[in-house]
Order: sequence, then C-alpha cells, then structure tokens
Amino acid sequence: MADTPNGAAPQQPAQVKMQVLAQYIRDFSFENIVAQKGTGGDVKPDVQVQVGLDAKKRSVENQYEVITKYTITSKNKETGDVLFAMELDYGGVFLIDGIPEQQLHPFLMIECPRMLFPFVRRIVSDVTRDGGFPALNLDTVDFMAIYRNEIERRQKDAAAAQPTNA
Repeated sequence: MADTPNGAAPQQPAQVKMQVLAQYIRDFSFENIVAQKGTGGDVKPDVQVQVGLDAKKRSVENQYEVITKYTITSKNKETGDVLFAMELDYGGVFLIDGIPEQQLHPFLMIECPRMLFPFVRRIVSDVTRDGGFPALNLDTVDFMAIYRNEIERRQKDAAAAQPTNA
C-alpha cells in the first residue's frame, strides 16, 4: 500500500450502509364498486396506477422514513364505470449511512422505494384477488423516471415563478 505524500495511508471511501428497520401499511382502502352497485357481466378492465413518493428524516441519527403512495383504479374500458378503487400508503424506516449529502435525496426517492416495491406488489395482488377480482400483479415501477420527472417539474415551476426583467 502506497503512502500519500504527507505519510498518511490513502483514505478509503465511506462504506455505504443501508438497512430496512421496519415496513408498514400507513393507510389503505379498497372499494369493490361492482359488488356495491350489484352490477356484473363481461367487462374489459383498464387499470390506472399512480405513484407518489415522500421521504423525511427521523429524529434518530441516520434514520429516514420513506412513504410510497399508490392510487389504483380499474375501469370498464367500454363504459368507463369504475370496477374497483384502491389507495395504499406503504412505508419503510431505513438506516442509511455513508451516502454523501448530495446523493441522499435521490437514494431515498429511488433505492428505498425499490426495496419496498415487492411487498407492495404482493399486497395489491392479494387484496384484488380477495376483493373478487383477478389478482393484479403490478408492473415494475421506474422510480428513477418518477424522480427525474419530479425534478423537471420543480425546475419548471421555479423558472415560471422567477420575475422576468422587461
């Protein structure tokens, strides 16, 4: 191992540490509209999925809470009638250490939701099946694209809010 010019050993990059401390459902609702209205028959479902993300620092050092918010609506393609509606806020508490400050926000908004996603997929599948529909297996969510879109939206909003010099 070579010494640096001042005689000290070269500094090693900080070791990244990530640990999922807890996972939980913060809020959940599922409505089977078809059963409530008493309608049925042959339908062609059109499923819409919206994903929202939120993260915040906890009072304990290096701990963060990440919430993924899913709004899922299934409508009949032919009539537009709602078949079911689901809202799920799924959270995780993470211990994160060794990530540079400028990389922490993207890490929280991309990597942490990726860790939670398989559990969300399972909940959605089980609930739709138990709710009287075929099990809905969510397609993989591109959290990086969601993050980039949100950054672009914020930049456009900030630019629009800037006063123009006439």
